This record gives sequence, structure tokens and C-alpha cells, in this order.
Amino acid sequence: MSAVLQVEHLTTVFDRPGAALPAVDDVSFEIRAGETLGLVGESGSGKSVTALSLMRLVQPPGRIAAGRILFKGRDLLALSESEMRRVRGAEIALIFQEPMTALNPVFTVGDQIAETLIVHGRARRGEALRIAADLMDRVRIPNARARANDYPHQLSGGMRQRVLIAMALACTPSLVIADEPTTALDVTIQAQILDLLREMKAEFKLSLLLITHDLGVVAETADRVAVMYAGRIVEQAPVRAIFGDPRHPYTRGLLASIPGGTPGEPLHAIDGSVPLLGQLPPGCAFSPRCPERFEPCSAETPQDSVTGDHATKCHLYDVRLKPDTTANHDAAR
Repeated sequence: MSAVLQVEHLTTVFDRPGAALPAVDDVSFEIRAGETLGLVGESGSGKSVTALSLMRLVQPPGRIAAGRILFKGRDLLALSESEMRRVRGAEIALIFQEPMTALNPVFTVGDQIAETLIVHGRARRGEALRIAADLMDRVRIPNARARANDYPHQLSGGMRQRVLIAMALACTPSLVIADEPTTALDVTIQAQILDLLREMKAEFKLSLLLITHDLGVVAETADRVAVMYAGRIVEQAPVRAIFGDPRHPYTRGLLASIPGGTPGEPLHAIDGSVPLLGQLPPGCAFSPRCPERFEPCSAETPQDSVTGDHATKCHLYDVRLKPDTTANHDAAR
């Protein structure tokens, strides 16, 4: 299966006096045609900055400092801004996590969907408004032709999220980036939005980058998973491997914290919190919170240890440092 998107050693920093603080640090991954990649991690891990970097929407003092973003073989970082504007919305679409921020309060939602088609030369205004209403109907907004004349504040949170999905699909892009698409929605509406994304992905033959902190969403939706911590991807594997054979201590901690254990038992939690930009510890950024840390963890940044299609950035699996670790660790489990 060919890769629609290949991200190679992407680094995005925020400039501060005397320092460039990395929010995305040497990140590499790919998304194949028709595939859903789940990008997961706690708040502050760098997931949303990764999404903005892919679209080249990082605002100063942020900037992309290194790496390549290959979309269908073209390096997006080598494009001019005018060329990149032709990619945004038409070939790669971004669904933001907060509809009331993403939607303009003074224009109707139908006008805002239509604008995407007009800007990219896909339709004139009259035709664009008709297509906008059709798209609203396809994302299951009741009475879509009438609701196209509503303003964002007149719609519920779930309806506003559906408008963003319709807007993202307007120009039939190859890749959709969904940044926390179910944030702040109740459980029933979350399930409806996820079902809608799955249906739209199949109907429009999309590739999808699904950014979330909810492992339940990943289990239901993703084909492969990349786990992010402190700006680095610490584990990548097919979704079944992540849930059946999690290797990085951070991944295991996230899975252990999911509610659903024995009634009455306290929830498991990972000690501490994600370090702030500019305060990353030396070596492995997770080492201060890791129950399995050993000597190299606080001194040397781990590299990927790859077994088949399962990559883990952890010294536990680096045979150069501790040849018997993996065997002992697996035996203990």
C-alpha cells in the first residue's frame, strides 16, 4: 500500500530569547492510502502542533526547524505559500477540535462551506451553495437546506462539528487531519461523530490522521497507532499490537489508566505530568515518570528499536545497552 503522507524527522520549535524550544522533536511517520493513523498522547505532548506543522500553519514564534513532509511525493516544506494554499482544504483538510473557534460567527454555515469550493475554483457561488447543502445532508444534519442559512451559534456542538466535517470534505481531499474531533461532546454524540468519520472515510476513500487522547476512540477507529510523548513518537505499531503487546512504559501506563477494572479499585495513574517546553530532562523525556527506568535512561536519548512493523523508542529494547532486558521483561509479563 502506497504512502499518501511521509513525515521525516520533523522538528518544530518555539523561539524564546536564547533558546529554540522543541514542541515536535524529530518525528517520523507515514500514512498509507485509505488508512487511519491514530496519534495519541496526553495534553501537551505535541499532537496539535504536529497537525499545524503538516498544514504549515504554525504561527510565530513557532517555526518548522527541520525535516520533510512528503505528500504524494512532494515536499510541502519546499512549496511557496501560494502553492501551499492550493493544497490546504483541497488536498489536505483539517478538522479543528473547537468548532466555535474554527467557524466564523458572522457568516452562515452554508456560506462557509461554499467558500471552500469557491476559493479552490471548484464551483461558482450558486452551485457552491447547493453543494454545501448537499454536504450538510450527507453528514446527517436534519433539514440541511434550511439549516445552511443558520449561523454557528444557532447549532448544537455536534451539529457544528458536522459542519466542520462537511467543510473538510467539500473538495474531496486525499487526507483529512481530525484534531480531537469529539472533544467536549457527550458520549452519544461522540459515537455518532466517529461513525460519521468512518462512513465518510469509506465513501470518499480518504486517508485519516486522527489525533486524540482517548484510547477508546483509537481502538474503534485506527488501523495503526503512533504514541506521542513530550514532542517525540515513542511507539508505533498496528492497533492490535498496541493493545495486545504494548512495549513502551508510557503506552502501558496509558492503557492501564483506562477505566473498566475491578469495581471499587482506584484508577491507575502515571505519576507526574508531561514536562514543559524548555524543561525536558536529559536522556529519555519519560524517565522521571517511568517505573522501569535504568542507568542509560537519564543520560542517553533512546533510538527506535524495530521488530517487524512495531517500533519502540525505549532503552528496554536496545540490545546494545542491556541484551537480556527484553527477554527478562517479556518473561516478567
